[in-house]
Amino acid sequence: MQSTYIKIIASTVFALFAFAANSVFCRLALGDEAIDATSFTSVRLFSGIIVLFILMQFTSHVSKPQSSLKANAKGSWLAAIMLFTYAVTFSFGYISLDTGTGALILFGAVQITMILFNVISGSRLHYSEWLGLTCAFIGFVYLILPSITTPSLTGFILMSVSGMAWAFYTLLGRKSKHALSDTAFNFLRTSPFILILVLLSFNNLHISSNGFLLAVLSGAIASGIGYFVWYIALSGLSVTQAAVLQLFVPIIAALGGVIFTSESITLRLIESSILVLGGILLVILGRYYFSQNKVN
Repeated sequence: MQSTYIKIIASTVFALFAFAANSVFCRLALGDEAIDATSFTSVRLFSGIIVLFILMQFTSHVSKPQSSLKANAKGSWLAAIMLFTYAVTFSFGYISLDTGTGALILFGAVQITMILFNVISGSRLHYSEWLGLTCAFIGFVYLILPSITTPSLTGFILMSVSGMAWAFYTLLGRKSKHALSDTAFNFLRTSPFILILVLLSFNNLHISSNGFLLAVLSGAIASGIGYFVWYIALSGLSVTQAAVLQLFVPIIAALGGVIFTSESITLRLIESSILVLGGILLVILGRYYFSQNKVN
């Protein structure tokens, strides 16, 4: 039992740092113009494909016959479209956003999208949940109010779209019984979209060795292995715990931006983070509290 707890804790910590590392890797690569956004997205996704299929082959020999795995889990084109949309808007968004700001917008958009999806699906929110949702929206509005420290509006929109796409990708994968295999095939299905993107941006492509390395690290480790390890962590976390823990990612990413890209944490970012993350936390804990009261 103790070894299981240790595995869950270690997996959770690794996954959260991997999610934050994606922001740092992308910002390092694009901020220094070591690679263009199209090339970063392409190398990242192709690296993820390679690593995920290696992991899938390894685990299939350990857990179940490969033929059964392939027959039952091949992802979907809709999930692949959401994955590609997330990845490409993530890269282009980080051209004009700091690491911490981008991560805040991304994960804030993910949580808010999933909350709104539940509301549209018929779930009724308690007043405390509405209060939290309002605080989160105010935080976003405050983040983009006209000011010398206001992030790029284009970057804000792109990263918000990225967060919404990741939220829908997550929702599509909730019923998956073979998370690793579905993820691998979803990554594989992004290939034609990558090729179209490359053809459309061919004249603007540029890749340095450092930019290529950062894209590979983002795709192979922070995305491929990171997503796989996150599924391991989810096996021992409740939905509420998983949601709350992800709120640490923007904080880790902001610190990573300070350490590795010499960015500064502005007062506006701190204040917006308190409103956005605090509001989302209020929604999550409020929902958990009232659901527990209903059960009791």
